[in-house]
Amino acid sequence: MAVNWATAWWIACGALVAVELATGTFYLLMLALGCAAGALAAHLGWSGSAQMISAAALGGTAVVLWHLKRSRSPSPPPINANPDAHLDIGQAVDVASWNAQGQAQVRYRGAEWQARFSGKGEPLPGRHTIRAIEGSCLLLDR
Repeated sequence: MAVNWATAWWIACGALVAVELATGTFYLLMLALGCAAGALAAHLGWSGSAQMISAAALGGTAVVLWHLKRSRSPSPPPINANPDAHLDIGQAVDVASWNAQGQAQVRYRGAEWQARFSGKGEPLPGRHTIRAIEGSCLLLDR
């Protein structure tokens, strides 16, 4: 029985996509692109070696390019200071007074919150910005 290499490449491509969906590893999608290139080469009637080379070339190049893109992009802020995860980050609150340890009680969203000054210099009363959240404590700076 002859092996249909195009079908084998498409099955490998689908398996890589399924594993990527389960794990969230974007690199597997790059390898799936390589498998798709191998499948297209098989549909064009190329030899097994040419299919492997095209799959390896496209998949490998895609992995390297994605790695370079990720290494050059800035890393996201920690989850407790990420405005995409906490909509409160970047919001303003008014502080009436600070204690000697740089802590205060503030009213925010209809509730009392503990706040801690995390900026530079001396904590002064007035308007502050939420920079991070640690548990139920807001980290503020000017």
